[in-house]
Amino acid sequence: MAPPERRRRSTQRDIAQRAGVSQATVSLVISGGAASAQIAEPTRRAVLAAAEELGYAANVAARSLKGGRNRLLGLYTFESVFPTDQRDFYYPFLLGVEEETARQGYDLLLFCSDGSAPGTARAERSIYAGGTNRLKIADGCVLLGRNVRREELSALVREDFPFVFVGRREVDDGELSYVAADYVSATAGLVAELARLGHRRILYLRAPEDSEPTRDREEGYRRGLAEAGLGADEALIRSLADPADLTVERLKGWIDGLGITALLVEPTEDDRLTGALATMTGTERVRFPEDCSLALLGDPPSWTPESRNWTRFSLPRAQMAGEAVRVLIELLDEEAPAPRHLTVPCVFVPGDSVGPVRSGGGRPGA
Repeated sequence: MAPPERRRRSTQRDIAQRAGVSQATVSLVISGGAASAQIAEPTRRAVLAAAEELGYAANVAARSLKGGRNRLLGLYTFESVFPTDQRDFYYPFLLGVEEETARQGYDLLLFCSDGSAPGTARAERSIYAGGTNRLKIADGCVLLGRNVRREELSALVREDFPFVFVGRREVDDGELSYVAADYVSATAGLVAELARLGHRRILYLRAPEDSEPTRDREEGYRRGLAEAGLGADEALIRSLADPADLTVERLKGWIDGLGITALLVEPTEDDRLTGALATMTGTERVRFPEDCSLALLGDPPSWTPESRNWTRFSLPRAQMAGEAVRVLIELLDEEAPAPRHLTVPCVFVPGDSVGPVRSGGGRPGA
């Protein structure tokens, strides 16, 4: 006699479909925490009835006995500290994770310890400190940070640990879930705006590292040029190993020698590059946008009321973080989840550093 066919375990998505509500509503009701009080009583009863019909309560108990869900989500950053200043680049990400985790009825666990020796200049973090995955205390984890350890991402993928990265990331031996800013469309949009203002010689100053965000920006730059009917001149794609190398003399050389009228700049993770650009404005220097229009391909690393209001696009950081939490919970609710890739549109900020092409602008002799 053949053994009975194994029945697929019901998930919160199944309950949502049966009750005709969102998966977030199901999560709040099932959690039973204080956040569930915001759900209307008829909706709550419908969710519980659907859960009972699908046998979900029994499955939750079984998972708990096997050491499953703790209703804890982790947040891990590859940066050296968790920022607390509202002006810090990472602050909106942390706020978005915290708010969405609470909305979903989960608790949040911050992984902020490191394996460095006391007194060292920079704290080196490791997920696998001591040889084991420390993140397993949580049901799943949201990861973020620029200084990524690729080998640790690969290890997480291999052991099938549920996580979502905030930002597009790739590894050689697998595929991971991420929520990323749409740098391609945002950069193409800035190129289109510059072309609309008459700019034809647009220099792209990219980061020296060949990271996924940089590759996306370059793809957007090339796409924007193509859509505007402009050919891509490889001489107009430059990188600087050190922000201090961006001097007035070098920028004037690009303006006079290459005939550029606009500059697209990929921000660095500190203020040195935007600081260098800000100090260029003035007598016998370079004025933006009078001498050359300038737009940033993202947010400056930090902001103060005295900062220059650069024309740029802004990352929806809190939204990206909230989406990462929602994607993570979807992964947790599926028996055999496939990697998810979600891109979120950026927001154009007009600023004051872009204007119409100056009279006579263009390549010398053209």
